[in-house]
Amino acid sequence: MSSVIETSTDTWRRYVDDLAGVLGGLSFTRADGSGLEVDDGYATWRDLTLRVRSQRRTVYMIGNGASASMASHFSADLAKNGRVHTQTFFDLALITAISNDISYEQVFAEPLRRRGEGGDMLIAISSSGKSPNILAAAAVAAELGMTIVTLTGKDAGNPLRRRGDLNLHVPAPTYGLTETAHAAALHRWMDLVQMTDGELT
Repeated sequence: MSSVIETSTDTWRRYVDDLAGVLGGLSFTRADGSGLEVDDGYATWRDLTLRVRSQRRTVYMIGNGASASMASHFSADLAKNGRVHTQTFFDLALITAISNDISYEQVFAEPLRRRGEGGDMLIAISSSGKSPNILAAAAVAAELGMTIVTLTGKDAGNPLRRRGDLNLHVPAPTYGLTETAHAAALHRWMDLVQMTDGELT
């Protein structure tokens, strides 16, 4: 979550300029590390999501802190507006049971191991790309044959960015800018899915 002051930004105009720079630097990479043009990356993400919808599979969304809030927000939007079955693992009883009885590192991986299947999608949101519980869930998703989409920021060499079939990264130096850029990126994805009435076969 954001600290009170993390940056030298001292005016609103400077903040807007910084945010514009972060959004302008948004990039997509494939599993092999090769790059995609931004519009091609979004088209790929849309098509992967539509395939999940047409096959009546599930999109799982995970994150910590502000990223958890975004996962819940866009899980609801995707279910309502995109007509895609979604699921999160943010029930308080589930989180505390797994954290207490197993470990917080397994808080997403454990339920995903029991519910996820090949053909499902995992969307993993982590500003740092280093959260152990997010990395553990990505490893389980890969074992199950799920499609993995990651959203990260800050260090471009973060480990989560190497775990996805499709990886979105924003070159933001702070959590606040990363989270704001991720919200914009997720809205763009949702808009593309919502605007597509047809199904992929």
